[in-house]
Amino acid sequence: MYNLSQGRIPKKLLHYICVITFLFFLSSESFAQLTDTAKTATSAIPLVQKKHSPKKAALLSAACPGLGQIYNKKYWKLPIIYVGFGALAYSINLNQVKYKKYLYDLKDSYNSTYTGVYTTDQLSSLQHYYHRYRDLSVIGAAALYLFNIVDASVDAHLFTFDVSDNLSFQLHPTLINTAYVNQYSTGLALTIKL
Repeated sequence: MYNLSQGRIPKKLLHYICVITFLFFLSSESFAQLTDTAKTATSAIPLVQKKHSPKKAALLSAACPGLGQIYNKKYWKLPIIYVGFGALAYSINLNQVKYKKYLYDLKDSYNSTYTGVYTTDQLSSLQHYYHRYRDLSVIGAAALYLFNIVDASVDAHLFTFDVSDNLSFQLHPTLINTAYVNQYSTGLALTIKL
């Protein structure tokens, strides 16, 4: 046995510790060297699957709405995104046109050149109404844009999540043995089969 009371570690023990540490790190790093092109000898299944990047999906959706959904292979979401943007663009345009019309009519009513059917108070109310809904439509478009990015990122995170028919979930009653008091109590057991 080595005498460690002097505060020195013998060279032979230090040599063994260094070799074991080196072998430990060497063996743990060897798994990281596998690539997605590595194949087993008996099958064509890759040992390590290619990682699906949530960051890339989010950046693609930020650059052009819908590209992240294409990257995630969720093609059915594209019409939803573009119909939403189209409806909001239409709403922004309609509310902007009406806002400007009633704003000019309101200015004309102050100059006594307005010949329409609305009073000054009604024109002011209409102008504020369309101004508000134009702004809400712009906020809705920004929210849809952000939702598009978040959706692409979440889909990329769940890209490799198993949703096959082989999954099962069972909840059934069971007896639980409490070892330190040697008693049984009732409980529920949860079984998940993948």
